[in-house]
Amino acid sequence: MTNEALRSVLALACSAFVSCVLALAVASPASALELRGHKDRLFAYPGILSVSEDGAFVVVDYDKKRDIHRRDQEPERRVRSRYVSLGVKRHSRIAEHQANGRAIETGVVGDFAAARFTVIFVHGRGGDQRLGMNDYTFGGNFNRLKNLMIANGGAYLAPTITSFDDTGAQDVKALVLAGPAPVVLACASMGSIICAKLARDPAVVSRLAGMVVLGGAPDTGISRSAAVKARVPIVFTHGSEDSVYAWQSQKAVFDQVRATSANYPARFILFDTGSHGTPIRMTDWKTTLEFVLSR
Repeated sequence: MTNEALRSVLALACSAFVSCVLALAVASPASALELRGHKDRLFAYPGILSVSEDGAFVVVDYDKKRDIHRRDQEPERRVRSRYVSLGVKRHSRIAEHQANGRAIETGVVGDFAAARFTVIFVHGRGGDQRLGMNDYTFGGNFNRLKNLMIANGGAYLAPTITSFDDTGAQDVKALVLAGPAPVVLACASMGSIICAKLARDPAVVSRLAGMVVLGGAPDTGISRSAAVKARVPIVFTHGSEDSVYAWQSQKAVFDQVRATSANYPARFILFDTGSHGTPIRMTDWKTTLEFVLSR
C-alpha cells in the first residue's frame, strides 16, 4: 500500500470515528433529530484532523486546490453542476418586508408562514440578499441550504442589511418575529454584529432555535447575553488563516460561552488553512442544523 493510499484509509477511519463521537455528543435519546439530507456526501466535511474529547471543538481538513479549484467550474464564481439542484427555484422569490418604516428586501425560499423552522442568513459588509440566494457561488452551499429547507418543511430568508448598527438589528428582529416558527439565525463576517446585538434581546431570544456564526467578529459580551443565559445553541465556524478576524479570538468567545454552564450546547468548527470566506463555503448545514434543532 502506498503512503498516499494509507493516508486515505486513515483519514476515512478518523472521519468515521469522529462522526460517531459527534453523534453521541450532539444527540440524546430524548432530543435526537435527523433531517432529510441533500447531497450529503458532496457537502460532508472532507476529513477531520482532530476533535476534542467532548466533541465540541473540531478541526476540519481544508484544501484550496480540492475544495475550490476541483469543486468549481470557475473558481469562486460557479460551482460544478453536480453540486446544485435548481428545482428549488420554484420555491424561491424576492419579497419586501415592511417594518420600522422601511422595506426590507428579502430573498425567500419556502412557505415562511407555515414553516417548521426558519433559517435567516445575515450577510457581511458589501453584501445583500443576492449573496445568500446565489446557487453557484461558495461551492453551491447556499443551494444546498435552500434544498435542505424545502426537504424538511422549513423556510429560508436572506435579507439585505443596509447597516450593521441598531437599525440593521431592528430589521432582522422584525423578520425573526414575523413568522410563527423557531428561527436559526446565521450571521457571516460583519453580519455577526447583528447576531451579537440580537443575542441580548429577550424578545428575539425567545424565538431562537439557535445561532450560527460564520467567520464572525468576536464579541466577548455574548457570554453574558440573554441568549447564553437561555442556553441557545451556538455553532461557530472559522478559518484558521482568516485575516479579518483571528480564529483564536473567536475561540476565546466560544470558551467563555462553554464555561457559563455544564455541557453548554456550543460547537466550534475550525477549517485548517481556511480563509475568511471558507466557513460560508464549507459549513455542513445538515449536521449544523441537526445540532441546534436537537436542543
